[in-house]
Amino acid sequence: MLSFVDLAASPEFTVSSVDCHDDHRGWSAEQPRADVRLVLVRRGGFRRRVRGITTDLDPTVGYLGLPGEEEHFAHPAGGDVCTSISLTPHLWRTMAGDTPRLDGSSLYIDARLDLAHRRLLAHRPALAHDHPRATADDESLVGLVAAAIHQLVATTTPDTGTAGDRALVGRAREVIGNGGGTTLISLADLLGVSLTRYRNRVRVARALDRLEAGEPSLAALAADLGFADQAHLCRTVREHVGHTPTALRRLLA
Repeated sequence: MLSFVDLAASPEFTVSSVDCHDDHRGWSAEQPRADVRLVLVRRGGFRRRVRGITTDLDPTVGYLGLPGEEEHFAHPAGGDVCTSISLTPHLWRTMAGDTPRLDGSSLYIDARLDLAHRRLLAHRPALAHDHPRATADDESLVGLVAAAIHQLVATTTPDTGTAGDRALVGRAREVIGNGGGTTLISLADLLGVSLTRYRNRVRVARALDRLEAGEPSLAALAADLGFADQAHLCRTVREHVGHTPTALRRLLA
């Protein structure tokens, strides 16, 4: 069961929250859509199959949906909450060009894009073109969203190319996403990705969650997330998102 809530609208895009309550391993087909949309997972995860390619989606991997695609979805681990950004044809051409050539539709969501997503949700009332705060200052937020969209179009999900390796990557993501990962470091060569960096990416996302919720103690946050100390937390967060935890408190307020 799907529920849609419109969060914001502008002349160039609409932002909606999509809440899925399904819990099934089988595939369900969706009617082809006419819009271009970016879908970013906020909580939970699911599977998407398009053009014969299956992708596991979670807060570190989103997708780009194109007009007319036949999509199938499965929810073997329960429901999920996503943000769907529907783009006008003009904005799509501005971001991707008149005849874009894309390798695929799966999009790696790094920590900077995660932060842009959170700021979009935090400032969504001002995105409406008739909102009293929709002034030139608010256009900077729209520019931030546009930059995030461009990054999505230009990046790919870490993948080693074979079905067996993709399954291994999926298992690694699952274990790290559940708070583990210390026993998976030996798999780094097989995966072809840096598990340390990916694990830090997940820990930074959890730090952003806590900072959004008003976490008062950076020392406690560092200890809870497994960093060596507060300084280690601050260095890692700044490396991934370009801001210190203290600055992030203001940005996400």
